[in-house]
Amino acid sequence: MKRIPLCTAAFSAFLVACSPVSARQGPPVPVNVIGESAAIPYARVARLALESDIVLDATIRSVARIAPAEAPGLAPGHVRFYVTADVGALIRANGPLPARVGYLVDVPFDPRGRAPNLKRQRIIAFARAVAGRPDQVQLVTPDAQFTWAPALDQLVRDVVREVIAPDAPPAITGIGNAFHVPGTLPGEGETQIFLQTTTGAPVSLLILRRPGEQKRWALSLGDIIDEAGGAPKPDTLAWYRLSCGLPDALPDTSLQSQDADNAAIAREDYAFVRESLGRCDDGRTG
Repeated sequence: MKRIPLCTAAFSAFLVACSPVSARQGPPVPVNVIGESAAIPYARVARLALESDIVLDATIRSVARIAPAEAPGLAPGHVRFYVTADVGALIRANGPLPARVGYLVDVPFDPRGRAPNLKRQRIIAFARAVAGRPDQVQLVTPDAQFTWAPALDQLVRDVVREVIAPDAPPAITGIGNAFHVPGTLPGEGETQIFLQTTTGAPVSLLILRRPGEQKRWALSLGDIIDEAGGAPKPDTLAWYRLSCGLPDALPDTSLQSQDADNAAIAREDYAFVRESLGRCDDGRTG
């Protein structure tokens, strides 16, 4: 069976960039697979990349429509296909993959209410391996397939690099202790908020109040709490971890050691952080 070669050493743990097949020199046909690729938010790409162990750049070779009665969970206004796709590049994978794979995908009807024509479309798909079936993959969500576009391709590769980096920020699971310490001058003070993570790695927030200055905050990834790092830039993995991982408000259990006044300030400072991060737009419906 023909297999896609790896870009670096054989059986490298992850692939971030492979050379696409030479047949892809022409421009892609502008068919809407799932929304406009250029408009896909960073947070959605980050979530899918984190949930995937395979990210494919592929071209759909054949399409078979699945009858609605045989497509449990199909959303209204969508159609389910079984597709086979020729793999042009592995953006992420745990090992080699056959040159052609099959999977199920749900796509919306076009504006005319018809099933879109996906054949020969170049796509990017986020998937997992299927045990015992090397020629099959499973999309991490029923619609985790996007029309290929240069901007999307670059975004996905950038996100994958962040995700597989050794120092990638961990997922946030909750909030530990939080406290506010007033300064010596009126209006001066610092709030420290310690976050809980999947790996147990220390992550904390520092919010600074200084007389005559705008309030500011910083993220610390490590034991040392330092304002030098500042807040994470939008559309980075650190920003995503906070924007999509932090609860809406500080839990009361995090402020048990604080008096009422300091607890109120800590809540205000946390709300300031949440507002500055913005809404999490990662595509979740719940």
